[in-house]
This record gives sequence, structure tokens and C-alpha cells, in this order.
Amino acid sequence: MELYTPVLALIVLAAAFAIFSVIMSSLVGPRRYNRARLDSYECGIEPTPQPVGGGRFPVKYYITAMLFIVFDIEIIFLYPWAVQFDQLKIFGLVEMVLFIATVFVAYAYVWRRGGLEWD
Repeated sequence: MELYTPVLALIVLAAAFAIFSVIMSSLVGPRRYNRARLDSYECGIEPTPQPVGGGRFPVKYYITAMLFIVFDIEIIFLYPWAVQFDQLKIFGLVEMVLFIATVFVAYAYVWRRGGLEWD
């Protein structure tokens, strides 16, 4: 248990700092509310009115999200491979080449279909 004491101390210190910061900002911070401050903010662009149900997102949004997930997962698989590269020898190299080739084929397909163009 003594090995976990520094980790627990760090977690308690981080939680205490976060709680202290939130409480102090609400006590000390200015309380000037106006229309601009209460309005939603999105990258400096005036928000467009949305229907009551929330509206529909374009399909391009979901395609971009799926592409991000695919390439993010590729990176996640590259880290353990890089760490264990010496122990895996030629088997690890062949497996990673096949994996990257599969992802590259998907990337080329999406690129040819125009999935990376944001209009």
C-alpha cells in the first residue's frame, strides 16, 4: 500500500486544487452579466437559430468523425507495437505492414471519394 501513497497524495492534491479554484473563482470573480455573456459562444461565429428538436447534422460531419476514430485507433495500435518491436521480430513487422496497408487503402478510398473535402 505504501507504493500507492504518493499517487493517492497527488490525486487528493489535484482534487483539492480543482475544488479550490472553482470556489474561489465564483467568490472573487466579477458578476457582470449581459446578453453577450449569457449567449452561447461558438468560435466567434454568431450562433444560427436551431429548430426546437435540435436540427440535423450533415452526413459529412459523421464521416469526418468516423475518419478521426479510424486514424486515432491506428495510432493507438502503433504505440504498443513500437514498444515491443524488438521482441516481435519479423512477425511484428509483417503484422504492422498489413495493418498500415489496410488503413492506407481505407485512406486512399476516402480521399478518392472526396471524404476529406470540407465544403
